Amino acid sequence: MGDAVPKRSRLCFPHTEYHIVWAPRYRRRIFVKGVDTYLTNVLKKLEGLEGDIEVIKVNVQADHVHLVAIIPPWLSVASVIQFMKSHSAKKLRERFEFLRKAIGRGGMWSRGYCVSTVGMNEEAILRYVEHQEKEDKAQITLELGD
Repeated sequence: MGDAVPKRSRLCFPHTEYHIVWAPRYRRRIFVKGVDTYLTNVLKKLEGLEGDIEVIKVNVQADHVHLVAIIPPWLSVASVIQFMKSHSAKKLRERFEFLRKAIGRGGMWSRGYCVSTVGMNEEAILRYVEHQEKEDKAQITLELGD
C-alpha cells in the first residue's frame, strides 16, 4: 500500500488512511498566486501533529483541497480535520493579506468537508487526487462546449 508505513502502538498496528476534501467559504477561488503551493507545504508539515498524522498527498485546486492522510484510530478524524483547517487558515492569513479581504470576517473554510476511507485501492485514490484538476477542467469543457 504505497510508501506509507503504518505506525505501531502497544495494542494495534493500524493503517487508517482517509481521502479528505474541503473548500473555502463560499467556494471562492482563492488558491492562486502561490497560495496553492504555500498551502500544500503547510498541510504536509502540520506543526503539532508530526508524530501522529502522516499526510501522503495534497492537491490544492483553485476552490478546494484534496488530501490523503493516515490518521490513527485513537484520534478523531473530525478533530484532526478541524485542526488542519484552523491551523492552515491562520498560516494563510498571516502570509497573504489579500485573503483577509477576499474572505472577510469569519472563518476561511466552509464548515463542511468530505471524508472517506481509502481502503485497499489506495493507488486509484491517489491517482484521482493527483489528477483531479485535469478531470475538473475536462468537465468544464464538456459543460461549456468548447
